[in-house]
Amino acid sequence: MAKPCGVRLSGEARKQVDVFRQNLFQEAEEFLYRFLPQKIIYLNQLLQEDSFNVTDLNSLRAPLDIPIPDPPPKDDEMETDKQEKKEGKRKGKWHIDCWMRKDLNPLFLTVPKCGFLPGNEKILALLALVKPEVWTLKEKCILVITWIQHLIPKIEDGNDFGVAIQEKVLERVNAVKTKVEAFQTTISKYFSERGDAVAKASKETHVMDYRALVHERDEAVYGALRAMVLDLRAFYAELYHIISSNLEKIVNPKGEEKPSMY
Repeated sequence: MAKPCGVRLSGEARKQVDVFRQNLFQEAEEFLYRFLPQKIIYLNQLLQEDSFNVTDLNSLRAPLDIPIPDPPPKDDEMETDKQEKKEGKRKGKWHIDCWMRKDLNPLFLTVPKCGFLPGNEKILALLALVKPEVWTLKEKCILVITWIQHLIPKIEDGNDFGVAIQEKVLERVNAVKTKVEAFQTTISKYFSERGDAVAKASKETHVMDYRALVHERDEAVYGALRAMVLDLRAFYAELYHIISSNLEKIVNPKGEEKPSMY
């Protein structure tokens, strides 16, 4: 007769695993009964603050300390064009010579047309509030996933309705986690796109559309940040509802007298 096989742990290792499981269950209980309701209330209050209820989006614009070049006098435009053509022919050979020297090559020489350009302080202040909330929800999703995975019983024939509920809850929590990770991508993308717009505005100082593009990025991310907080609140409310409504089957999927959570 074949001997039953299983994972054999030393006494000390088993004790450490049991301590981890107990701490995990305590964290999950604290998350459900204390953290979730408090976080929903906090996010609801955050959405009532003036910083998340700006109606005049123009007030979000940050000043761009980029000089605007003066247009050339109309009377001298034709004469200037002729002079530039002559100078272009004369400087053609000089440009070729400079290209061969690192000290004169434009690839190695960068002359800024403006000074230090800071970010939008109003948007950065909102990001300082939203980013930690995004990280927190992602970590809490991982906590819930790990907790439920430790509650899944041994696979047996029949009476798997509770296990199916556990799997459905896990599926939804994973979906929330994926959406929250997309928020992090949106935030990173804002800095990349705004940086590109500022760089173009500082290089092509005569193109006003690049300046407008910087302000458009700020206004767009403001709406995205407010939507993130709305979604974070909705996700927490959904987690509270789906877990509390199915808590009995989650912690006791087989209907045992003593729930496997304890």
